Amino acid sequence: MEFGIPEEIQELLDDLDQFIEEEIEPLEAEHEEFFDERREHARTDWERDGQPAEEWEDLLSEMRRRADEAGFYRYALPERMGGQGGTNLGMAIVREHLAHKGVGLHNVLQSEASIVGNHQFPQILERFGTDEQQELIEDVTSGEVFVAFGLTEPEHGSDATWMDTSAERVGGPAGDEWVIDGAKRWNSGMHVADYDLVFARTSGEDGDGEGITAFLVPTDADGFEVEYFWWTFNMPTDHAEVSLDGVRVPDSAIVGEEGKGLHVAQRFVHESRIRQAAASLGAAQFCIDEAVDYAKERETWGEPLASRQAIQFPLAELHTEAEMLRNTVRKTAAALDDEGQMITESGSSVSELVAMCNYTANNLVCRAADQAMQVHGGVGYSRHKPFEHIYRHHRRYRITEGAEEIQKRRVAGHLFDYI
Repeated sequence: MEFGIPEEIQELLDDLDQFIEEEIEPLEAEHEEFFDERREHARTDWERDGQPAEEWEDLLSEMRRRADEAGFYRYALPERMGGQGGTNLGMAIVREHLAHKGVGLHNVLQSEASIVGNHQFPQILERFGTDEQQELIEDVTSGEVFVAFGLTEPEHGSDATWMDTSAERVGGPAGDEWVIDGAKRWNSGMHVADYDLVFARTSGEDGDGEGITAFLVPTDADGFEVEYFWWTFNMPTDHAEVSLDGVRVPDSAIVGEEGKGLHVAQRFVHESRIRQAAASLGAAQFCIDEAVDYAKERETWGEPLASRQAIQFPLAELHTEAEMLRNTVRKTAAALDDEGQMITESGSSVSELVAMCNYTANNLVCRAADQAMQVHGGVGYSRHKPFEHIYRHHRRYRITEGAEEIQKRRVAGHLFDYI
């Protein structure tokens, strides 16, 4: 088994570093108010429900445009979609590498905007979409069209098999239509969305994995309303409360098969969780490295902080956890590339490993950011250092995309043969 970074991926990392130095860092320097102690204030339009400021969105668009022009932005997409056919292993290594470089325009934590895009929606449309829906792929990839993700509901969170939003088939002038009623919470991306990928129960009972259907719903449809945006621990926000009251869509709005919408959602969540775990790992390692460097430089009572075991041991423990997690993240990503067929010596499945990586990484980065603050003392608590920003961003992942308790439940389910 190979444990090092494959040569072609290392070459990609080197090229990314050069691109960041030549193209992205100068662009960031022209807009320093978005990255220094003013960052959340400058990025947020406080008078427009806390949504991202227009100038901030324009800067992110320019970053993506330059990355796309340089050939990096579509790395994860297949060649027929303008990408490089990047693997899950490659994406995990890239996401960790970019997060390890610290806070910057190359990899924006709050909105997950990056010079190497995740591109979940183009891949969903390419795999599950109809011919008509696939015509949107290029516009979605380039940012001409935006799609939001409407899964979580006010009364139901991590267990998507419980869902109050429903869709009923009715006759219409153009043939079969569906009427959707319900509500969505934390409907991310709604501030710019042209479509919302809405999941609704079309058959079955609460708790059934089958019977939920994914619909590509235009956000200007009658009865589709953004009620408000949730203000969050890390601002600005793009997380909307959405209501659907008699929203009518044609049968052609279904993405994938009727009743099998959770298959679509699983594609979104599985790859997203391992990439997000890799990003949390990279951010954790950044915090560890920054704390170590500061401890070497900072002197108290005539000696560097680094000479004290009270400083050494917590960072040594975090560093050890990061190293062990790194190996599991990469092994799991490689297994996803192998169609998830790998079973470990202990009998763990890929689904279980993804859960292990995700909740462990999200917990690790929060502890690493907290320890970096502690080592830096008062200045670590200030907004002149990035640790509070890192903590506030990554803290949400212990809840979103499956709370860490849900991830542990999945691991326990495999361990005790409930799953």
